[in-house]
Amino acid sequence: MTTRLNTGRARDLRRDQTPVEARLWSRLRNRQLDGFKFRRQLPIEGYIADFVCIDAKLVVELDGGQHAEQAEYDARRTAALEAAGFDVLRFWNTDAFENIEGVLEMIRRRLRAESF
Repeated sequence: MTTRLNTGRARDLRRDQTPVEARLWSRLRNRQLDGFKFRRQLPIEGYIADFVCIDAKLVVELDGGQHAEQAEYDARRTAALEAAGFDVLRFWNTDAFENIEGVLEMIRRRLRAESF
């Protein structure tokens, strides 16, 4: 379910991405990761997913410090995305800054598992 509100909000989030989102996006865009196409800030089931590979049914979420206090919300969000048929990988922002190669390898492993 996508609403105009979600679409407009997603557009704003794409325009105003955080530095960590920009860092990961620079490595996912243009099919750079094993040829898989990712989209960013995509509305799905009333939520806006950070990064999505439709073909692999994969959502990649980056969590900042505020997510430590909103575990219940994140659990509902993950459950809704999974109910829509997506697997969800979550990474802390610090991981994407300090270990981008490790984050990309975990995403790559999930993508490879799906392609068999």
